[in-house]
Amino acid sequence: MAELCFYAITLIFLVTVLNRVHGIGICHGRLGDNLPSPSDAVALYLSNNIASMRIYWPDQNILQALSGSNIQLILDVPRENLQSIASDPSAAHDWVQNNIVAFSGVSFRYIAVGNELIPEHPDLAQFILPAMQNIQGAINAAGLQSQIKVSTAVSGNALGQSYPPSAGAFASDSMGSIVQFLASNEAPLLFNVYPYFAYKGNSAQISLDYALFTSNSPVVHDGPFDYQNLFDAMVDAAYAALEKVGGSNVRIVVSESGWPSAGGFAASVDNARTYNQNLIGHVSQGTPRRPGSGIEAYIFAMFNEDQKNGEETERNFGLFYPNKQPVYPISFT
Repeated sequence: MAELCFYAITLIFLVTVLNRVHGIGICHGRLGDNLPSPSDAVALYLSNNIASMRIYWPDQNILQALSGSNIQLILDVPRENLQSIASDPSAAHDWVQNNIVAFSGVSFRYIAVGNELIPEHPDLAQFILPAMQNIQGAINAAGLQSQIKVSTAVSGNALGQSYPPSAGAFASDSMGSIVQFLASNEAPLLFNVYPYFAYKGNSAQISLDYALFTSNSPVVHDGPFDYQNLFDAMVDAAYAALEKVGGSNVRIVVSESGWPSAGGFAASVDNARTYNQNLIGHVSQGTPRRPGSGIEAYIFAMFNEDQKNGEETERNFGLFYPNKQPVYPISFT
């Protein structure tokens, strides 16, 4: 009996580790005036066995609520801090001390130095690499370099070419030096992947089945690689781009992906549930270019956020309503 208990505990441990490495996290935006308290939000993550979270600025209340939870965290450096951190190593030191070191009970995993700034914000792009370097220096000084990796999050717009996937290439020369930084520090590239927006922008050429993981056969043939879903094609285009600038060993973490449940084109509860449930089931498989290498992915977002700017769909990406009731049934295992 004791031996069976030992093996059962070992199996649970291994499954937990695998889920954390190649599992699903949920992005926790806070752009709403009716959202649950940080402690209630963390409790909802735990009750649903959601192992990872991303937040977009160092909200002290959320960090306090996360302490001791063992939830793995991506923490963003907000764009308003970027220039000062890039120009002053002491500013990076203070940021890391105040937002990382001060919360020793939080399981920090990645620091995202900026979100979707290349090429969307060319005025800020020049500060990304020096800010990453200074944050890395502060992480090293704190002795946390083996625990926390420093990266930046980019969208599909960072690719100047993405079709076919093997032709994937970055649009900006600045990505080359960023990729070299990632490679030298064994850090991943954080990549926001939205088949929804690709489908919305080109529904004449992209089928809904291809976007929702429901195609019954390969849709795109690219040399030795066959693509049955758009998500894989988008991720592999980024892998091809990495390879072209010396980043063959740089891993991709999908730092955002999701589908809106209301508010616009192809936004429905059924489509959102289908996409997100299929994404959860798919990530362990890898992609045609990286078969068998599970993907760490973060769904956007935990809650519908009523104060988000943009089209109505932007306020309907949540898996839960602010009252903590699910928008649709979904399993995170």
